Amino acid sequence: MTDPDIKKGLAGVVVDTTAISKVNPETNSLLYRGYPVQELAATQSFEAVAYLLWHGELPTPEQLAELERTERAQRGLDPRTVALLETIPVTAHPMDIVRTVVSQLGTFDDTLHRPGGWTDPALDLQRSVTLFAQLPAIVAAVQRRRRGLEPIPPRDDLDYSANFLWMTFGELPSDAAVDVFRISMVLYAEHSFNASTFTARVIASTTSDLYSAVVGAIGALKGPLHGGANEAVMHHFTEIGTADNVGPWLDRAFAEKRKIMGFGHRVYKNGDSRVPTMRAALDVLLDESGRDDLAALVDALEHAFVERKGIYPNLDYPSGPAYHLLGFDTEIFTPLFIAARVTGWTAHVREQAASNALIRPLSAYSGVDERHVGTAARGVISHGSVGAQRRGASRCHSQREDHR
Repeated sequence: MTDPDIKKGLAGVVVDTTAISKVNPETNSLLYRGYPVQELAATQSFEAVAYLLWHGELPTPEQLAELERTERAQRGLDPRTVALLETIPVTAHPMDIVRTVVSQLGTFDDTLHRPGGWTDPALDLQRSVTLFAQLPAIVAAVQRRRRGLEPIPPRDDLDYSANFLWMTFGELPSDAAVDVFRISMVLYAEHSFNASTFTARVIASTTSDLYSAVVGAIGALKGPLHGGANEAVMHHFTEIGTADNVGPWLDRAFAEKRKIMGFGHRVYKNGDSRVPTMRAALDVLLDESGRDDLAALVDALEHAFVERKGIYPNLDYPSGPAYHLLGFDTEIFTPLFIAARVTGWTAHVREQAASNALIRPLSAYSGVDERHVGTAARGVISHGSVGAQRRGASRCHSQREDHR
């Protein structure tokens, strides 16, 4: 029998079709529903991009206004969610907290119990908007609680990005800060069959509910080889300290065979197409904050790594320092990724449900050949002995009864 062709990590395996996003190899551009993401980041609100991912087209002004109205009406946290947050140790990783709270949101949804409501497409769209609206308040509350601060109620006069920053920091952000944050959300919103999206689709393929699919996706995103990379990038910068230390730090890291996060991407062969847009946004914050030291460090590590390895930065590289300059704790970076990517996840869950097939791959067994436990070595009573013991016990029981 021929050995099967194993594709470790499913590398190069095409498992389904999707109309949501792709990387155009001719332009090296990430496309959302056909639109280059850099064009969307330059021209569209995050609400409009969410609508595009869910519906396939950019919204009309009326459609966008309706989505904004619906989203703003659902921004506030349920008192039961606030109570749950208080029960979780403040030392827990924010990803674990957000995962737990999203799971709780699923228990509030009575529509899951309606006939046909489990995976109803219209209800799943409503659930997608609910998660989109609720996650900023959840993430903001997690950061504030880490700092010993009370949650801040949302404002319905602010757009998604401005309100997110308002709930996190309690003050109106600058226009530049809002724009940088909006750009990051757009760039992180979707990326085809990445690890977390594929996890969501696998769960959805079992006809489980949308909340379960998102909880599973969050679990996948927690890993530093996927979503945790933007946190790791900031930890690298903190460890290096200054631009002058980049060379010696890289020497030690390579000698210890450490993985340097924020560089390389399985999909892009000529550099991540999202990086120039996010790097330009980071430069705005670096200029606004006067952080020449951080700018020098970011440049030095990038140039040194590219020179030594020929591997270019991915989106996590500029987004980490950008979130740092906006004021987010490093451990909050990946929950921000959740808030963005939930739009893509839920679009994929609905696409999977619309043309579903259970995702159940095969595996090639690599263990020992069939073998059997010898009679002398079993160390257990045979079925016959068990039966005999039971009959004997029954007789003894009857004798005791007769004796009495």
